[in-house]
Amino acid sequence: MANSKLNIILIHILFLSFSSFEALDSQLKQQNQDEEERVPFVGVNIGTDVSNLPAASDLVAFLQLQKITHVRVYDANQDILKALSGTKIRVIISVPNNQLLAIGSSNSTAASWIDRNVVAYYPQTLVSGISVGDEVLTSVPSSAPLILPALESLYNALVASNLHQQIKVSTPHAASIILDPFPPSQAYFNQSLVSVILPLLQFLSRTGSPLMMNLYPYYVFMQNKGVVPLDNALFKPLTPNKEMVDPNTLLHYTNVLDAMVDAAYFSMKNLNITDVVVLVTETGWPAKGDSKEPYATKDNADTYNSNLIRHVFDRSGTPLHPETTSSVFIYELFNEDLRSPPLSEANWGLFYGNTTPAYLLHVSGIGTFLANDTTNQTYCIAMDGFDSKTLQAALDWACGPGRANCSEIQPGESCFQPNNVKNHASYAFDSYYQKEGKAQGSCDFKGVAMITTTDPSHGSCIFPGSKKVSNKTKEVVNSTISSNAGEKLRFKTFNSIKISAIGNILHILLAAYLPTLLLVLL
Repeated sequence: MANSKLNIILIHILFLSFSSFEALDSQLKQQNQDEEERVPFVGVNIGTDVSNLPAASDLVAFLQLQKITHVRVYDANQDILKALSGTKIRVIISVPNNQLLAIGSSNSTAASWIDRNVVAYYPQTLVSGISVGDEVLTSVPSSAPLILPALESLYNALVASNLHQQIKVSTPHAASIILDPFPPSQAYFNQSLVSVILPLLQFLSRTGSPLMMNLYPYYVFMQNKGVVPLDNALFKPLTPNKEMVDPNTLLHYTNVLDAMVDAAYFSMKNLNITDVVVLVTETGWPAKGDSKEPYATKDNADTYNSNLIRHVFDRSGTPLHPETTSSVFIYELFNEDLRSPPLSEANWGLFYGNTTPAYLLHVSGIGTFLANDTTNQTYCIAMDGFDSKTLQAALDWACGPGRANCSEIQPGESCFQPNNVKNHASYAFDSYYQKEGKAQGSCDFKGVAMITTTDPSHGSCIFPGSKKVSNKTKEVVNSTISSNAGEKLRFKTFNSIKISAIGNILHILLAAYLPTLLLVLL
C-alpha cells in the first residue's frame, strides 16, 4: 500500500516538475529576449528610392548574409514584413507623416493600422518598434499637435493586443530641436517647441519608449568648419589636447556623436525627464557629393561608419552616461539614386541597389554586424551605364600608365571573349586594383568602376582577384567573429539566469514535496 502511495506521489511530483520546467522555459525565453534588447546594436535604415531595389525575399536574404539583425523601414511594407517572417531580424516600421491626421484623430483607425501591420505578422515577424512620423516638429510643424494623439492611439491599440511591452512607439526628431548643443551641459530644447516636446517625453517615460533622434555629425562639421575638427566628427583617435571639453562638467568628448547624444540627455534633464534613453534612428556619412560637398568621400564614409560600429560594440556609452550605449541605425543600406540633388542625397548607402558595396567597411572582429566582411574577397569591375568611349579611355590608362596586366584580354587569350570594352575594362580594372593591394581609391577610374564581392570570373577566364584567394581565406572571411565583450556578456548573463532559475525550481520542489515523501516512507 505504501509503495502504491509512493508511486502516485512520485508521478505527481514528476508531473509538477514537467509543468514547472515548461513555465521555466517560457520564462527563460522572455528573459533572453529582454537581455538581447538591452544589448546595444547597429541597424540600418532601408530607403526605397532605388531604381533597382531587390525583391523583398532577395532583400531579406541579403540582410541575413550580411548578419544585419535590426532594420528600420519608412512605411509598413507588406512584402518586406512577410519576407522577414521566421527570421531573427527585428524591424521598426513607420507611420508616414501623411497618415498622422487619420491615426491621431481616430482610435479605430489606429487599431486597424496595428491589426494590419503588426498583429497580422507578430511574432513570426519581429516588429520591435513603431516610428510615428519623421522629423515632424521641424519639417511639418503644422502637424506637431497630431504627434501625441497618434502615439497614444497606437499605444492603446498595442495594449489592447497585449503587445505594448514588446513593441515601443516613438517619433524621430531632427537634431535642430536642440539649441546650443555644445557644450552639451548648456543644451536645451527649442523653447517654442516645449509645449509639444514635454508631453511627448512624459509619454515616452510612462511607456518605457526611447527618444528617437536623427543625428548627423557630417552636418555639424559642414556647418562649423574651422570650429569642429574633421577628426572629431569621424571618431578618429585624438590626443587629449584635441578633445572637446565641456567647461561646466569637465567631461571630455572624443567625438561629435557622443556630444550630440549627451546634449539630448541634458535637454531632457532640464525638463525633469531622466529615465528616457536615446535611440539614434539615423546617422551616417555620404560617400560622394558635389563641388560644395568636398568632405563627402568614400574614405570619410568608410572611416565614420566603421568607427561608429566599433564605438557601439565597445559599449563605452557617453561621457555623461558611460553605463548606457545608444543603439544606432545607419543611414542607409542602399544608395537612393532616385533622390533629388544635392548629389550627396543619393550617396549615403553602404551598398548600391544591386547589393555590391559602395565602399568597404573595416569591421572585422568587432561583433556580428556585417561579419560577412569580404575585404579579402573583392573585385573591381566596370559599372553599367557608361559609353564605350569613356570605358576605353579608362581601359587604356589601366593597361598603360596604370601598368595593369592586360595580357589575358589579348586576342586568343582566356579572357578575350566576350570581345567588348566593358568586359576587357573589368579585367584590367581588377588587375590594377589587386596590384595596388585593394587600396582605397584604386577602384575608381574617374567614377566608371565599382567594387563587387561577386567573382566576375567566367568559363576559363579567371580574374586576378580570384587567383589570389586561397581556400583558407575563403573559409575565414565568411566566418562570424563574436569575440566582442557584448557577445560574451550576453552569453554569460543568459547562462547565469538559466542556472539560477533551474536551481530555484529544484529548491522549491524539494521544499514542497520532500516532507510528504518522507512521511509516506516512514
